[in-house]
Amino acid sequence: MLANPSTNTPEVTMDAIFSAQDKVKQDLGLSKIRVIHNQNYKRHGTKSYVYALNRYKFQPTKPGPYYLVDKVKQHGIVPEELKGALGGTVHTERTLVKKTDPGDGGGDHTAEVTAEDQQNDSMYICEIGIGNPVQKLLVDFDTGSADTWVRTKADKSTHEGHNVFNPRLSTSFKMLAGKKWKIQYGDGSTASGDCGADTLVLGGLSIKNQTIECATKLSQAFSKGTSDGLLGLAWGKINTVTDDGKPDPQATPVENMIKQDDIPKESELFTSAFYSSRDKNAESFYTFGYIDQDLIKKSGQDIHWTEVDNSQGFWSVSSESCSINGESIDLSGNTAIADTGTTLALMSDKVVEKVYEKIPGATYDYLNQGYIFPITVKADDIPEVKVAIGDKQYVIQKEDLAFAVTDDKKHWYGGIQSRGTMPFDILGDTFLKSVYSVWDQGNRRLGLVPKIQDTQNLEPPPDDDGTDGGKKERITSLDLVTSQKY
Repeated sequence: MLANPSTNTPEVTMDAIFSAQDKVKQDLGLSKIRVIHNQNYKRHGTKSYVYALNRYKFQPTKPGPYYLVDKVKQHGIVPEELKGALGGTVHTERTLVKKTDPGDGGGDHTAEVTAEDQQNDSMYICEIGIGNPVQKLLVDFDTGSADTWVRTKADKSTHEGHNVFNPRLSTSFKMLAGKKWKIQYGDGSTASGDCGADTLVLGGLSIKNQTIECATKLSQAFSKGTSDGLLGLAWGKINTVTDDGKPDPQATPVENMIKQDDIPKESELFTSAFYSSRDKNAESFYTFGYIDQDLIKKSGQDIHWTEVDNSQGFWSVSSESCSINGESIDLSGNTAIADTGTTLALMSDKVVEKVYEKIPGATYDYLNQGYIFPITVKADDIPEVKVAIGDKQYVIQKEDLAFAVTDDKKHWYGGIQSRGTMPFDILGDTFLKSVYSVWDQGNRRLGLVPKIQDTQNLEPPPDDDGTDGGKKERITSLDLVTSQKY
């Protein structure tokens, strides 16, 4: 029997849920959405950490070149002699800067962080369809945001090599007058445009009247990314759409899916399974509306459910303990956000320090702004790290603790790093690759089963410029869709 995570009262059996999902899958022709390992993506530990600093705006507690400052927010140019006379409230915003002094940061010279300082591409991209007839695009699926935006013909400066959505070619597209959207990223880059409603297709599932945020203006930084946009899978309350300048958050694809008459209660969910590019014969995927029963059976375990706190719009769960080589660490009151849009796992300093104490030769490195360890370390030398979600602990694969080769080619940048001043953990792909995740939005819970590879491979992955990686020819999303090479 399945239990409600908040009341522990019996509900329906998993067999009944699977049976209902089988019917939906057959009736609607649902299928897996293959996750494409972006061959243009270059792993870089520090750039991924800087991306996380910008995404969550936390102050580092470990030394390094990057940190946040409060800067006065300018709304035009005001002469110096008028500033004092005008008075009023001074508005500031948190801005990420980097120290420009060499060494261990003794100086105070800084520069603003640019797109070059952080990861600006997606490790994984997935196919979606929009409109009638369907137009295919490859986008980033992100459980840490709630905007669904795509490149359009209107933004001519950054769409070279990309699939773009053309609303004029869709007979089902309806313009949403007055609705606008704008996302400003920590490096100052922006994406903005108009909104319309159209049919969104995810793995055979048609979601009607989905708000599509059409990019009419993108910063040049976006021209370097491979994806054609973003599919937000958090909760709609953090959606950025406005109507005549006032906040008007729009429903996410899954929230709209739940409203449809053809989706029963048992199918108000999506799932994700991520594998490393190092894992042979293993395909990453998403499903919408059903759970992959074969992967559940392969795990040999039942789905373990944990209630989600979505009050801030995120997939937030309790995470009150962890263990390192069997040594338990009490984290009473701790929570974690499960986020497919973040590559690293960010945890408290006391946890991170204990992890790297157990790895031979591991050290904190100022310039990398993170923990690193020698590339010669073997899987057997890496500790078993378990993290609790609800009242169950899950192993993080050892191979995922070796995230990326550092610039000197002698070290690994660790997959677990400091969360700084954040009061909660971020469990990104470093954690999510070790589990099969059931994002049960309709019942506000997260279900997990372990998904550990039989062999742990610490060879540099092919998307690194490491010892066996080399450089690959860049491929565009337009080429991928045209050739269907995924």
